[in-house]
Amino acid sequence: TSLVDALLYKLGVNDRLGSVSAGSSMADYSDEEKNRNITIFAKPFGAVHKTAGKKVNLVFTDTPGYADFFGQVVAAIRAADSALIVVDAAAGVQVGTRKAWKLCEKAGMARAIVVTGLDKDNIDVASVIAGIQSAFGEKCIPVTLPLPDGKGVIDVLTAGSVPNDMQTQVEEIKSSLVEMAAETNDELIEKFLAGEQLSPDEIAKGLVNSVASGSLVPVFVCAPLKDLGVTELINGIVRLLPSPESHAMFDADNKPIPPGESEPFVGFVWRTVNDPFVGQLTFLRILGGTLKSDSEAFNVNKGEKERIGSLLIVNGKKQESVSEATAGDIVALPKLKTTTVCDTLCVPGGKTKCKPIAFPSPVTFMAVTAKTQADEDKIGTALSRVAEEDPTLRIDRNTETKQIVLGGLGDVHLEVAVGLMKSRSNVDVTLSTPSIPYRETVTSTGEGHYKHKKQSGGRGQYGEVYLRVSPKQSNNEEWFVDAVVGGAIPGNFMPAVQKGLLEGMTSGSVAGYPVQDVKVTVYDGTYHDVDSSEIAFKIAGSRALRDAMSKAKPVLLEPIMTAKVAIPDQYLGDINGDLNHRRGRILGMESEDGTQIITADVPQAELFRYAAELRSMTAGQGSFEITFNRYEVVPANIAQKIVAEHNRKKEEE
Repeated sequence: TSLVDALLYKLGVNDRLGSVSAGSSMADYSDEEKNRNITIFAKPFGAVHKTAGKKVNLVFTDTPGYADFFGQVVAAIRAADSALIVVDAAAGVQVGTRKAWKLCEKAGMARAIVVTGLDKDNIDVASVIAGIQSAFGEKCIPVTLPLPDGKGVIDVLTAGSVPNDMQTQVEEIKSSLVEMAAETNDELIEKFLAGEQLSPDEIAKGLVNSVASGSLVPVFVCAPLKDLGVTELINGIVRLLPSPESHAMFDADNKPIPPGESEPFVGFVWRTVNDPFVGQLTFLRILGGTLKSDSEAFNVNKGEKERIGSLLIVNGKKQESVSEATAGDIVALPKLKTTTVCDTLCVPGGKTKCKPIAFPSPVTFMAVTAKTQADEDKIGTALSRVAEEDPTLRIDRNTETKQIVLGGLGDVHLEVAVGLMKSRSNVDVTLSTPSIPYRETVTSTGEGHYKHKKQSGGRGQYGEVYLRVSPKQSNNEEWFVDAVVGGAIPGNFMPAVQKGLLEGMTSGSVAGYPVQDVKVTVYDGTYHDVDSSEIAFKIAGSRALRDAMSKAKPVLLEPIMTAKVAIPDQYLGDINGDLNHRRGRILGMESEDGTQIITADVPQAELFRYAAELRSMTAGQGSFEITFNRYEVVPANIAQKIVAEHNRKKEEE
């Protein structure tokens, strides 16, 4: 955050150096971020580099340090051409650093690294760079180095005078960079091999190609708060990282989108925000062509036209109107009607569509309850607004448990969402552990019978059903067998019996949970010529099912999730032990880029607080993802508690 504030000050976006501690940071300006002292939202900034005359667009997010907001990083990557990954000199390469690197690598992004915190005590830059090279390869080459006196940094490529004790190091690095630049072009390699000197322009052009292809990752060093190396970093970004004009983005079919100003306009929506003053703001990255204010665009995903009013360049709380935007620009469009995150806007008649962003799935779930009746009336709208702005939030209105369940990437993520509901929609809610969607099934065969007979003047009701239940394989869709012979139950009443069975399966005999994986065979019954009716056979079928299930050794089933837990090596023993304690079964372990990945099957009931507990156990360095796997029998001792709780609630009702 301090680095971004220093860059914004240096680029002239801010007229003073913002400070996190003083609450004046331009990068962390929202109330939520100030109160929690963490970055939550990805934010775009734009400025013109005065010396080079080039515009620099930054999308700032430092949330890899806080896994709850990793979705912001995923979105930001789709808005940018290159990634500048920050490594703290004191902490070195962390789990979040590797995670961000991997994400950028998968996206095929050009990358650079900046080492901050040079001004901290006992920092050995050489060992920090060695750690970076160990983690990400020898292609990570320093292009700026700290001076021995600690009062500045030296740019390896443009340095005039170099201190004597650094000359050998600088020459070696410069020589390898020049060779890398030459290797990108046949003419340059011939010139290089012939012993001719490459011009600064030729070196710069070659290095941009190396960075764009991923064969070079320039490493910068700086101390933002002391203004050491910040200017050199900005110059390096402009000189070494590929510009939007120099390479194209790709559409959903992997076809390049021409970036030129005169090409057809294409833009991708990577984020939306509910601004308290302007209303809905849609953040658009221009991928090609030119977008002008007071124009029309076509939303390819929705198949509808959008009226484009003003184009805003947003820098923190500052907003500036511009008349047009071209490839590489990030603009905010106020009050669009149908456009949402992941939509592609084109010139009217355009058909280009971009791949949607693959957001991470929720891992933490809480039930949301309104505090008052007034809040109850507004809760749906408030939830929709926060979920619209943050696609990593998921709202599930569970018909089984009759709860609204909010899913996110961690407990802090959900707390922030609740805070936004309060500040933006004035809706107060409480979060609680959700009810678990248990199921019931049978483990043996059981016979059931029920005669429904009612006589109270006029036409009566009569229907009798005999049936058998048995376990069914979950992949076998055939659950109902009509084995009645001799017309004991007339065929026209059998659909009513079946309907009664389906209704009966919504509430089992153990603790009233839905029934699954049960085969029902109806084999006998009786009817009355006058009194039998569909309702009578429906009731008889439902009650006979309950009778049969109670005799077929019914059990409770619980959802089992497959969890993939990523942790640093030193926490392996603790996390394995903890997963066993949670009734988890370890399926396997693998090492990946200095991180241990544990795969385990764990009951959902044991995972509701896992995000916070994993963060606590691993000093914030652990992360996990979960997917539903199957239902499995609940151990008897736990099932007893669930049944007792069910009976207690029933008595209260």
